[in-house]
Amino acid sequence: MANALSGYSTRKKVLWGIVSALMLALLALAVNRLSALGPKALEYPLWAAVLGLLANIVASGLKVKDKLGTVVRTELFLKVGLVLLGASVNITEVLSVGVRGLVQALVMVTAVFFFTWWLGGILQLEKKLRAVMSAAVSICGVSAAIAAAGSILAKKEHLAYVTAMVIVTALPLMVLMPWIAALFGMSPHWAGAWFGGNIDTTAAVVGAGTIYGEEAVRVASIVKMAQNALIGVVAFLLALYWVTREERMEAGRPSARVLWDRFPKFVLGFILVSVLASVGVFTKAQVKDITALRHWAFTLAFIGIGWDLALGEFRKVGLRPLAVYLAATVFNTLLALGVSWVLFGGG
Repeated sequence: MANALSGYSTRKKVLWGIVSALMLALLALAVNRLSALGPKALEYPLWAAVLGLLANIVASGLKVKDKLGTVVRTELFLKVGLVLLGASVNITEVLSVGVRGLVQALVMVTAVFFFTWWLGGILQLEKKLRAVMSAAVSICGVSAAIAAAGSILAKKEHLAYVTAMVIVTALPLMVLMPWIAALFGMSPHWAGAWFGGNIDTTAAVVGAGTIYGEEAVRVASIVKMAQNALIGVVAFLLALYWVTREERMEAGRPSARVLWDRFPKFVLGFILVSVLASVGVFTKAQVKDITALRHWAFTLAFIGIGWDLALGEFRKVGLRPLAVYLAATVFNTLLALGVSWVLFGGG
C-alpha cells in the first residue's frame, strides 16, 4: 500500500512538473513574440531563463519547489535541441569549422584547466574541488563537472558548489557577450567561436549565439561540441591521475570503456542529422518543422537552467572558491577572445 501511494506521489510530481514546464515555455515564447514588436527585441533564450529563475524564486519562497520536483530535464532537452540543430547545418561547414574548433578546444581546455588548477592550489582549495572546478570552467560547465566528479569520486557538495557557480556566471555572459560582440562589430564566426570557447554551459552558448544570429549559433554550437568531445579524455586522465598519484593505487591498464561512457553521444546525433540534411533527405518544409521543434527543446532547456539554480548552495560556496572560479572565467574569456580571433576572425 505504501509503495502504491509513493508511486502515485511520484507520478503526481512528474505531472505537475510537465504542466509547469509547458506553461513557462508557452509564456516565454509569447513574451518573446511580443518583445519582437519593439525596437530592441531580446531572443527567447533570455526570456526562458529569466522565467525559469523567477519560477524558481517563487516556488522556493512558497516552499513548494520540492513538491513540483524537476520541472524539466534540462540536459535532455538541450541535447535534443542540439541534435535537431544539425538539420540546419551543412556537413561541409561542420568539417571546416570543426577542425578550427578542435584546435581551439585543445588550446582552451589545456590552458584554462591548468590555470584554474594552479590558482586553486595557490588559494588552498581541496584538490577534488579544484579538479571539478577546473574541468567545469575549461570544458562545458555542469556536464564536465559531473564527469570529473564521477571520475575522482568527489563530494556531492563540491559538485553542488561548482554547478551553482556555472549557472550564475553563464546567465550574465549569455547576455553580455553578444552585446560586447555587437559593440565591437565582431563577425558571426568570430563571435560564435568566442561564445563557444568561453561560456561554460552549452545551453548558454546556444542562447548567446541565438541572440547574435543564426550563423553565430551554428559556429558557437560546433565549437562547443568540439570542446565537449574532450570530456571523456579529461575524465579518463583525471581518473588515471587520481588513482596513480593522489590515491597511490595500482592503475592497471587504461580502459576505452571509460572514454566511451563519458563521450557526449549527442555529438554523434548532431553529425548524423547534419549528414542527412546535407545529402537532401529533408525537404525545406521539414527543416522548418525541425527548427520549430528545436526552439521548443531549447526553450524548455533554458527554463530548466533558471529553475535548477540552487541559490542556497551558492551561498555556501564561500569567497575562495568563488574567487578562483571568477578569476578563471576572466582568464577563459580573454584567452578565448584572442584564440577565436586568430582562428575565426576572418570568418
